[in-house]
Amino acid sequence: MRKPLNPGRIVAWACLIVLMILTLFPFYWMLRTALSNNTQLAGHPNSLLPVETTLGAFKRVLGLSTVAEAQAQGGSGASVNFWLYLRNSLVVATITTVCQVFFSAMAAYAFARLRWPGRDKVFALFLAALMVPPIFTTLPNFVLIKNLGLLNSFAGIILPSAFMTPFAIFFLRQFFLGISRELEEAAMIDGAGHRRIFFGMIIPMSAAPIATLAILTYINSWNDYFWPLLVGQQEQVRVLTVALGIFRSQTPQGGPDWAGLMAATLIAALPMILLFLVFARKITNSIGFSGIK
Repeated sequence: MRKPLNPGRIVAWACLIVLMILTLFPFYWMLRTALSNNTQLAGHPNSLLPVETTLGAFKRVLGLSTVAEAQAQGGSGASVNFWLYLRNSLVVATITTVCQVFFSAMAAYAFARLRWPGRDKVFALFLAALMVPPIFTTLPNFVLIKNLGLLNSFAGIILPSAFMTPFAIFFLRQFFLGISRELEEAAMIDGAGHRRIFFGMIIPMSAAPIATLAILTYINSWNDYFWPLLVGQQEQVRVLTVALGIFRSQTPQGGPDWAGLMAATLIAALPMILLFLVFARKITNSIGFSGIK
C-alpha cells in the first residue's frame, strides 16, 4: 500500500531529484561536449545541446580520422594511442586488484580468526595507518622504487598498492568476525588446517564482500593519476588517466581539444560506470553486512 503524500515526503523527493540532477549533469555535459564540433564550442558556451552534433571527437580518440580531418573540426593534430593506454590501465588495475584483495584477505583472516599474543594491539596500530594521508608515503615509495630500478615499469606502478591496504583489511576483517566459529571448529575436528579452512570455507562464504572490495579496488586503481604520472612517464607504461592529462596539454592550435578530451574521458569512464551500476546493490549490501558505519 502506497503511503499518502505529505509536505515532508514532497520536500524529500524534491531534494532527492535535485541531488540526482546535480550528480548526473556533469556526465551529460561531458557527453554534450564530446558530441560537439570543437571549433564551435567557444561560440555557444551555454548551449545545453551538442553544438553541430558530430562523432568526430570519438573518431579522433579511436584513431579513425586523419590529422587533416581532426584539425578541420578544431581538434588537436597530436595522435592519441588510446588502445595502448587502455591496455596499460587494464594491466595495472587488474594485477593491483588481484594482489591487493588476495593479500588483504589473508591478513584479515589472521586478525579475525587466529589467536596470537598482541593481535588486537597490532591491528589497532596497523589501523592507525588509515589516518596517514597518502601524500606522506609518496616520496618514500618513490625513492624505494627508484633505488630498485623500477621506474617506467608496470612493477613500479603496481608494487606500492599491490599487497594490502588498511581499509581492505578492516573491511574484510569485519565480515570474517561474523562467521560462526562452530563451523571452523568442526572443520578442525575433521582434520582441516588453517590453509584449508581459509580457501575452502572462509573465501567461499565471503564471496560477496570480496567481490565488493575487488570492485572498489579496481575503480580506485583505474582512476589513480598521481602515482602513475610520477613513476610511469614513458609511453609504453603510460596509463589512460595520465594520457588524458597529456592530451589536455597538447594545444598546437592555441586551444584545448575539449571535444576530443571529453570523448576520451567518457570512453575511459564508461567501463567503471557500468561496473558500478551492475554491482551497486552488492556493494551496498556488503558494506552493511561488514558493519561499517
